[in-house]
Amino acid sequence: MRVSSNNNTAIIIMALFALLASSSSRRTVGVFSFQLPSTSVSSSSRRRLLSSRVFSLTTSKSKTPAPDVSSSKGPIVNEQAYENVSMDEIVSLCKRRGFIFPSSEIYNGYAGFYDYGPLGSELKRNLKDRWWNNFVTQREDVVGLDTSIIHNPKTWKSSGHLDGFSDPMVDCKETKLRYRADQLFYSPVVLQDDDNTVVGYVCVQEGNDDDMVKTANKQAKALKKRKDIKGVRHQSFAFKELVEATEEEMAQIASPAAPDKPGS
Repeated sequence: MRVSSNNNTAIIIMALFALLASSSSRRTVGVFSFQLPSTSVSSSSRRRLLSSRVFSLTTSKSKTPAPDVSSSKGPIVNEQAYENVSMDEIVSLCKRRGFIFPSSEIYNGYAGFYDYGPLGSELKRNLKDRWWNNFVTQREDVVGLDTSIIHNPKTWKSSGHLDGFSDPMVDCKETKLRYRADQLFYSPVVLQDDDNTVVGYVCVQEGNDDDMVKTANKQAKALKKRKDIKGVRHQSFAFKELVEATEEEMAQIASPAAPDKPGS
C-alpha cells in the first residue's frame, strides 16, 4: 500500500537527525549533536564544555537522565531517545533551532513544502553529499547528470510525455466530484460465513492503511445495515486499485462521496 504524502515530514526530519547523529566530526547524545571547539583547547576544558552543553529530551511518560559523557572517548548514544521522544517535540525543536519550517507558515503554508534554516541547510547539503557519494561516486556503473527541466516542446512530445502520460479520472454521478482513478481503492465486503458471501463493495481514497481500513469499516457497516444483515462479521479487506475493477464490479462500486449509491 502506498503511503500518504503527509508522512514526508517525519521522513525528512528523521533522516536529517540520523545524518546529524552519524557525523564523525561531532559528539552525539541521542539524536542530537553539536560542533566541538578547535583542538587547541585542553582536554579538561573540552570535557567541561562538553558536559555543560549536553542536553537530553524527556517526556512525561519516561524521564531518562542524560548520559555521563565526562569520561567518554567516543560518541555517546541514548538508546531510548527515539522511543521516548514524540514527533511534536522533534518538530518543535526543529523550529526553535532553525532546522526546518513549514513553507509560508505565517500564511497557513502548503502541505509537503518546507524551508530550511541555517542548520537545516547544512544538514540537507550533507545528506545530499552522502547520498551522492554512496550511489554515484563509489560506483563504477553510475554517473551523474544534471539537466534543465525547461526544454523545447518537441522534446516532451518525442519522449511520450505529451501523448502517453495522462491520469485517468472518474466522476461521481451523485456529487459531481472528480477523482484520480489510481488514487481510489475498492474491496469486496465478504461475510465470515460458510459461503463467504459477497454483499457489496467499499471504495476509499488513497491514504495510510489505518485510515483506509477505518473508512472502509464504516462503509461496510452501513452496507450491512441497508441489507439488514445482523450478527455477522466481515473478513479483512483486500484492496485493489479502481483501475483494475471489471465492468460488473464497477456497477456495484459506490463513490467515496456517496457510499450508499452503488454505481455512482
